Amino acid sequence: MATPKVIKINARSATIVEGKSRAPNRSMYYAMGYQESDFRKPMVGVANGHSTITPCNSGLQKLADAAIAGIEEAGGNAQVFGTPTISDGMAMGTEGMKYSLVSREVISDCIETCVQGQWMDGVLVVGGCDKNMPGGLMGILRANVPAIYVYGGTILPGRWKDQDLNIVSVFEAVGQNAAGNLSDADLREIEMHAIPGTGSCGGMYTANTMSSAFEALGISLPYSSTMANPHDEKMNSAKESAKVLIEAIKKDIKPRDIVTKKAIENAVAVIMATGGSTNAVLHFLAIAHTAGVEWTIDDFERIRQRTPVLCDLKPSGKYLAVDLHKAGGIPQVMKVLLNAGLLHGDCLTITGQTMAEVLKDVPDQPRADQDVIRPISNPMYAQGHLAILKGNLSPEGAVAKITGLKKPVMTGPARVFDDEQSALKAILDGKIVAGDVMVLRYLGPKGGPGMPEMLAPTGALIGAGLGESVGLITDGRFSGGTWGMVVGHVAPEAAAGGTIAFIHEGDSITIDAHQLKLELNVPEAEIAKRRAAWTAPAPRYTRGVQAKFAFNAASASKGAVLDLY
Repeated sequence: MATPKVIKINARSATIVEGKSRAPNRSMYYAMGYQESDFRKPMVGVANGHSTITPCNSGLQKLADAAIAGIEEAGGNAQVFGTPTISDGMAMGTEGMKYSLVSREVISDCIETCVQGQWMDGVLVVGGCDKNMPGGLMGILRANVPAIYVYGGTILPGRWKDQDLNIVSVFEAVGQNAAGNLSDADLREIEMHAIPGTGSCGGMYTANTMSSAFEALGISLPYSSTMANPHDEKMNSAKESAKVLIEAIKKDIKPRDIVTKKAIENAVAVIMATGGSTNAVLHFLAIAHTAGVEWTIDDFERIRQRTPVLCDLKPSGKYLAVDLHKAGGIPQVMKVLLNAGLLHGDCLTITGQTMAEVLKDVPDQPRADQDVIRPISNPMYAQGHLAILKGNLSPEGAVAKITGLKKPVMTGPARVFDDEQSALKAILDGKIVAGDVMVLRYLGPKGGPGMPEMLAPTGALIGAGLGESVGLITDGRFSGGTWGMVVGHVAPEAAAGGTIAFIHEGDSITIDAHQLKLELNVPEAEIAKRRAAWTAPAPRYTRGVQAKFAFNAASASKGAVLDLY
């Protein structure tokens, strides 16, 4: 009989607390209230994303406090450090939005730096807004000590005139107001009632998409991704997460044991089944790179073609994340996929169980008294919604949401903009008409820099009634709240000499969601002539974090990572 592996649960932190030579180190711990017995316990980091910058993160402190209590009750020492956040919703449509994707890297750097610099034995990450999730997981994977992710939770819906509201309602209301279809008074009422309290944006937007994917990976606890931040169960889940983490330290379960290729396939299947955000494509390319997993943009298309959309969720559907939670949450979605052979049940989770074991007691079919989650026999759509489009405009790929489009093929004249603000002004001034294909370029990882999201223009198009009659392509990103005939992540980007840089006003462009094509209908000889005459624009930043990001960022087709050496 094999001898069980003996795990020293403070093996890493012992490096800085054990032995006579570490007496000065222990003195510093004594100053914080440590006792001698504490040096035999694991040192567990709590990466706390609490911030009063945004409602997505302003409810995190209570979760961090619950996690700290759970760590200490389970026999660990909690070591709290902060991670920053950017509010995508507040920065949207401004130069500040260019710092959003940058924050993904800063967050991962913070976690890796603190965990490795302080020899922590494990880490629990608490995050809320969009980039908190991929940034947190990338930091976890770099450090590769036992770790768990605690999502801050979704926001509750706002309410006005018997309608549920969310942040996207306000962006679309701006467009309705500009088109003369909504009064100033009603715009004000929507503004005042859309966001009633703490939590991340309520549809299957980027934050809820990534948290759901983390649950599917097995790096977060079951049901935790769809809980509402204000509810007590969220605090209870945070405390339970801490206790599960201590057990994972004892079992030496590490993030790279969990985040495997099979686990990423599970996560992407759930993203497709729930109608998740285009940003998940970019982030999972980066997550896979950090985990050392071979994964390309074409793998998303492979999973998309075999995975149906099961959930009727905003932005293109009816319901919010709180409704998904009531209907059975991500475990119910996963059980349906598992029974259909679309999920790997043998993947390890942070609990020490396999995913199949985690889902063992979940009903085989969704409840009949709800229509948020569909059975596999009656999906919303037979295939996933996040398609990879290729063609002479995007030889490396571009990302589009293609389900539910009334007009899946569009050919129209290019309306070219080299910045977001002028594009938004053109929409609000009524200069964009049905049939146009808007081109927003020099907004990629290097060109933006930082690959900003385009929710303001797309929200304005929808509000103006042009959401399905105007196409929009960009080398930037889209908010998880975006829907319509939009194509993002066009690669190579304009700043790197991609074909999108050579489009002229009025050129014919085809977006074909059926054939998965994105084409500039200009002769190759003419494109070659334009390429030869093109010169790269001067960098928009020459100092600071944006300059560093622009210099190091890989293509969007590689996740826009900074360490692709």
